[in-house]
Amino acid sequence: MELSTLDYSFIIVFFAIVLGIGVYVSKKSGKNSTEFFLSGRTMPWWLLGLSMVATTFSTDTPNLVTDIVRTSGVSGNWVWWCFLLTGMLTVFVYAKLWRKSNVKTDLEFYEMRYGGKPASFLRKFRSLYLGALFNIITMASVTLAAIKIGGVMLGLEPWETVVGAGLITVIFSALGGFKGVVYTDFLLFFVAMAGAVGAAFYLVNIPEVGGIDALLANENVSDKLNILPDFDDKKILITMFIIPIAVQWWSSWYPGAEPGGGGYIAQRMLAAKDENHAIGATFFFNIMHYAIRPWPWILVALASLVVYPDVASIAAAFPNVEESKLGHDLAYSAMLTKLPSGLLGVVLASLIAAYMSTISTQLNWGSSYIVFDFYKQQINPQATEKQMVAVGRISTVVLMVLSALLALTLQNAFEVFDLLITFGAGTGLVFILRWFWWRINAWSEITAMFASGILSILLVKTELGEFLFAPETGVLPEWMNYPFVVIVTTAIWIIVTLMTQPESDETLRSFYKKIQPGGPGWSKVVAKAKADAVEIVQKDQKWSVPSGITAMLLGVTLVYSIMFATGYWIYGETTLASILTAVAVIAALLLIKVWGKMKEDIL
Repeated sequence: MELSTLDYSFIIVFFAIVLGIGVYVSKKSGKNSTEFFLSGRTMPWWLLGLSMVATTFSTDTPNLVTDIVRTSGVSGNWVWWCFLLTGMLTVFVYAKLWRKSNVKTDLEFYEMRYGGKPASFLRKFRSLYLGALFNIITMASVTLAAIKIGGVMLGLEPWETVVGAGLITVIFSALGGFKGVVYTDFLLFFVAMAGAVGAAFYLVNIPEVGGIDALLANENVSDKLNILPDFDDKKILITMFIIPIAVQWWSSWYPGAEPGGGGYIAQRMLAAKDENHAIGATFFFNIMHYAIRPWPWILVALASLVVYPDVASIAAAFPNVEESKLGHDLAYSAMLTKLPSGLLGVVLASLIAAYMSTISTQLNWGSSYIVFDFYKQQINPQATEKQMVAVGRISTVVLMVLSALLALTLQNAFEVFDLLITFGAGTGLVFILRWFWWRINAWSEITAMFASGILSILLVKTELGEFLFAPETGVLPEWMNYPFVVIVTTAIWIIVTLMTQPESDETLRSFYKKIQPGGPGWSKVVAKAKADAVEIVQKDQKWSVPSGITAMLLGVTLVYSIMFATGYWIYGETTLASILTAVAVIAALLLIKVWGKMKEDIL
């Protein structure tokens, strides 16, 4: 595929602007570690919200959605749509708690909530476990998508894509720090959305597809359109809908959708001006991420079923692509090759934008763990601000190199998604309850983390998985794989929690006094402090969780209604679309009322 001068112009101008922003903010970002990783905690909600959206719009996301739609239909997306519940819980319950904590990373929370050597170990271990291992896997998945796009659209070898895309991103990330990431995310958001919407509109109307009506009527597409799964197919219903909605959203740790908040979402909440800005940013992100953004990708995925009905047709059209990289997720890139000059440049720039936004965020977030939670805690407690910024920049480069090398060995985006989901199964409840139940201790988290990881490895790498879940011959139904990990992991960490000593009164009281979590889960700590004449409850402090859960449910109703309504408007089902639009309006009005009361409580 040949790029025109106009296409190259779009891409070159885009690169120039991004690098220019990185250079412009580099001096201030390198001033100290708080500036480099949190931009001085001065960010407004709208800028952080746009940054969250841009960050989660990575190059692997359209590929993942395409893979899901082509293999499981539109309803298959419930494997990640379910995380809206996690997101809304973060918005209305956890965002203000994170901002109150005033920590520099979410891992610093461990030595605020827990005490002693277990807390110190947990912080250091997870700094490498999440900041390095999980972070590298996530970035490798994003880079894998870039490799497939480069191979299909530009005929590039995998190493050429990795070097070309990675070099500019790592230079920009090392120079600009968090402020550079957030400022460029503002640009990247609009470029990425313009490219996704423009591509969807054009590709649905190419002659091979024939427009929206012809697309929806096509025999390859008609059975893929349902937003809800087929309730008559029990296996599909259980695996694609019931387990995600009933279990997965609260039980599994996944980057960007951590139960109780965490990761780069927490980093942005911690960088907000105040609690209200942290809440506003996460709410805006969840609306855009779930309700609006998926549909352009879904339309391209459906159109790809007309043009490339199977993997063999993709392989025939692109013989230069390595066999190991072939899969349904390649169909998105394959469709983009049909774009005209000009629009092609915009879309390529948007995909580059998506790649850079996600990778730069992951690099800055991961290196913040390495600097604050490992280097300063374990290696050099007396580190100066200049040294910490230098280590941050070095670790940024190292993380990029390692993720690029791993990307060259991967094959499929959904495999990585499935690995991350299963590996974190059963840990989510700890992250939710640690704020609201005093009895959770450092051993609870350590146990959950290791139990989940070891059990997942045993099920995949040994005969245990075959014995338990093999089709027809397994002891348990195949769909019980994920719930089994959750149930066993949860049982183990609860038993360990009750068998080990609780955190000290001093640690628990200090945490409560700073965060004011409230609720019956802390009543024993509050009562004991009161008996000892120690005041830890602020005057007129109200427990906000009940109103927060009410707001969460209204927010979920609002976003899902918008998401469904958008789909049904596209499908031409105007009656159902109108009803859902009305439901969204009612939910929004009720949410405004509830939020007004919550805002008064915060202030």
